[in-house]
Amino acid sequence: MVLRDAGTTVVRDPFTVGITRDFISDSGQLTYKDIGLGLLAAEPQCTHKFFETHHNPVQPAQIAYVDAVLSLTPGWKAETLAAGAERLMIVARFGVGYDMCDVAALTANDVLLTITPGATDLPVAGGVLAMMLGLSRRMFIKDRLVRTGRWNDRANYQGTEISGAVLGIIGFGGAGRELRRLVEPFGMRVLVYDPFVADGVLAERGVERATSLEDLCSQSDYISVHCLLNEQTKGLIKRDLFDLMKPSVYFINAARGPIVNETDLIAALESGKIAGAGLDVFETEPPNLDNPLLKMDNVILAPHSICWTEACFQAIGESAVRSILSVIHGERPIGLLNPEVLDSPSFIAKRDAMRARILG
Repeated sequence: MVLRDAGTTVVRDPFTVGITRDFISDSGQLTYKDIGLGLLAAEPQCTHKFFETHHNPVQPAQIAYVDAVLSLTPGWKAETLAAGAERLMIVARFGVGYDMCDVAALTANDVLLTITPGATDLPVAGGVLAMMLGLSRRMFIKDRLVRTGRWNDRANYQGTEISGAVLGIIGFGGAGRELRRLVEPFGMRVLVYDPFVADGVLAERGVERATSLEDLCSQSDYISVHCLLNEQTKGLIKRDLFDLMKPSVYFINAARGPIVNETDLIAALESGKIAGAGLDVFETEPPNLDNPLLKMDNVILAPHSICWTEACFQAIGESAVRSILSVIHGERPIGLLNPEVLDSPSFIAKRDAMRARILG
């Protein structure tokens, strides 16, 4: 069936992009202002559609007739690909985390997996800095003093300065590096724990390498987590590290909840072993309403959205969409996590079939 005329090229069966249902509200409206769909609309060989229902993980039937998927939150598991992926060529994750994706299963089924490196770095760093300032000046407590008529209690809630303090960054990827840049005017001493970053990179950015994670935790006044969640980092921050921290330290996690043992974090906060925390992520999301973190005055919470701005979402969306379009044009997608798929004979056959199909 001819769906559109792309200039001199008649598109017989267009490259079809599925978009996970969680991008739109129950009423069918796009939740976010701009996620790059204009780039899809401008591609004459392409059409796109939202999944009719939301499933987590994505179900086999949802991928049967699409060439690509722009994916927000649902998982991609072996069961998603149980019926194979004869047509599916790429899953473009909207964001940088991919712990919900079974990379091995996608690779075995000749499906590319991409993320959007760089698009969230500055927004995440800006959100972390906002938490640092909010915690240091005790902004949320002071706000409640005014709202509850406790004006005269203000002398009991002195803040602290971040200027000249020690910032410990765990994981020195894009967001960690942007955070270092943002705190430059405050004259902070910055310690980094990241075994995978070269000394030259650290020296270039004026930071010090912590000799160990324990070293970073014992010296820092602020600690911000920016590493990926994987088998090595799951439960990385736990009781023994909280015991080493200063009682004045503020702990911030805008990476992934399971990197931190939440029970141990709660115990450290309740016992006064640490001064406070800023959390954008949790072990269970959303957290249960009886979670003690929700009742603490020295904790700032956000619903895994500290980086969300209209500009951020547009940048993420456009990056993900460009990765999808690169498959049509035979280019290497940006943010590709399993490049070995590109050389797979079965992927090449899938690509050739796609080209023959859309050109007729």
